[in-house]
Amino acid sequence: MRVLRASALGGRVAVEAPAPAVLALVGLSCAVALLFLGSLMAGRIPLAAGDALSVLVGTPTDRAALVAGEFRLPRALVGLMAGGLLALSGALLQGATRNPLADPALVGVSQGAGLAVVALTVLAPDGAAWTMPAAFAGGLAVAAVILSLSSGQSIRFLLIGVGMAAFLAAMTTAILTYGGLSEAHAALAWLAGSVRASGWSDVRLLAWCSLAAVPVAVAAMRPLAAMRLGDDLATTLGHRAGRARLALLFAAVAMAAGSVAVVGPIAFIGLLSPHIAARLAPAGPGLHLALSWVTGALLTGGADLAGRTLAGPVQVPAGLVAALMGAPLFALLILRKHGSTP
Repeated sequence: MRVLRASALGGRVAVEAPAPAVLALVGLSCAVALLFLGSLMAGRIPLAAGDALSVLVGTPTDRAALVAGEFRLPRALVGLMAGGLLALSGALLQGATRNPLADPALVGVSQGAGLAVVALTVLAPDGAAWTMPAAFAGGLAVAAVILSLSSGQSIRFLLIGVGMAAFLAAMTTAILTYGGLSEAHAALAWLAGSVRASGWSDVRLLAWCSLAAVPVAVAAMRPLAAMRLGDDLATTLGHRAGRARLALLFAAVAMAAGSVAVVGPIAFIGLLSPHIAARLAPAGPGLHLALSWVTGALLTGGADLAGRTLAGPVQVPAGLVAALMGAPLFALLILRKHGSTP
């Protein structure tokens, strides 16, 4: 396998990366850029590429400033950042637990956020301003309970998470059943997972979450590489596997909670993105996390673009499109992994 090398400071800092992984990252990044431009152009009021680009460089026409700058630009940015955070969360969960089926929804983050939002919407209809803080707090609270009960052990963490997720889903259904019709409808719209109503406040929140996720991902590279070898070898290499796993799990659920708080639960992004990234090119933990982030951004942005253009003028929430695409895609990945398809 060809390896790309780069050095700085007279060779004191050196970086090596497999060429296929770097090429895959560049290709996916170009695809995200094209998708972003297409999101600005497509819609009930189509825009030319030049008008869409003028919004980005600060010289838009009045029409482009209103259509793309005020409505489509924040929506596109939120979709990309939310998907990237979900994918990064899934990659950290799968790496920390060494379980390829680990997913933010599996450990109760999405369900905890959903229960908090549904309870707030149904029981306190005037508290719409607290939707985002309630979702973030609900996701983190549930994850903290699961972490404390599991004592940082990955198998217990996943098993308790599955049980907690089922319990929270039942509680959410009960509240929706006995709530008012209009309140239940509003809660269901959030539970569908959508970036339709995204604004610049959502962009700022996810931008801060994304910036905070960068040093976390960099710091996670070494412990993830060590834990790939098993806890015993990780300890021999100087890593406290239990403490590192606990820190990675907390970082993963915090990223997922931030994303879910803004766009609601979007299924399969955190589960599928690391698998797709691994199949595109084998790579170390650092490049794998980067590939997962870009893949998650591409999947979520693509789901939102498809949902608002393919069935127009009806807009299908990105969460529903992701579920429709994700279920067969996940089945295909499982079948190919076990050699059941050619």
